[in-house]
Amino acid sequence: MRKSGVAKAEKKAGRVAAEGVILYREYAGGNGGLLLEVNCETDFVAKEENFLRFANGVADVAQRSGVEGIEELETQKMLSGDGVRVDEARKQLVAKIGENISLRRLGRLHSKGGRVSAYIHHSGRVGVLVDLHGGDVDLARDVAMHIAASRPQFVTEAELPADLLAREREIYRAQASESDKPPEIIEKMINGKVAKFVNEVTLLGQDFVKDDKTTVGKLLKSRGASVAAFLRLEVAEGIEKGIDT
Repeated sequence: MRKSGVAKAEKKAGRVAAEGVILYREYAGGNGGLLLEVNCETDFVAKEENFLRFANGVADVAQRSGVEGIEELETQKMLSGDGVRVDEARKQLVAKIGENISLRRLGRLHSKGGRVSAYIHHSGRVGVLVDLHGGDVDLARDVAMHIAASRPQFVTEAELPADLLAREREIYRAQASESDKPPEIIEKMINGKVAKFVNEVTLLGQDFVKDDKTTVGKLLKSRGASVAAFLRLEVAEGIEKGIDT
């Protein structure tokens, strides 16, 4: 039976698993937490009891073991049942439900001097950890909800890679080259577009989702708080969905 289950799991391993769930576990004391993405093929299975039991069991293993990566997590023993390793339990579940299941990402966020707060979208498709210094629980939740909805890539402009800014500037310069405006006006147009891009991809520059008359940066400043880092995972982001044959 075990060999049959392994064979079935290997046969389904190449199939696209672009549904699933994001799970959260907190570290003792609230100074850190983890997000785990577990994928399956269909939305139906993503809500199924056996899949969710397995996913939560693996999240418990990640919390208890402290491992940093998926490969190491797969070698750990499940905390319940007959103590099978995580990857063996995954293969058994694949054989049982008939879908490819994969552990895709494990992310951790530690805080030094602040507190890590979490937000999981009610569907379990998006999870956010935010390292907030100052402020309170309500502010942390609001910022985490904003990150879930607005998808910032960086906290501040200082985190943007120089080559990314240079590439955007060249794109805008190429667009502006078709204009017959004076060079100084063109340069102002380019600078304005670069500034807009920076605001769009940075947490502090984005308009706050609950009040578009202020930015997240201004909100935090008014509350005497700051964000040191954040982690955002969304189910299947970056996976190209295809048609399995």
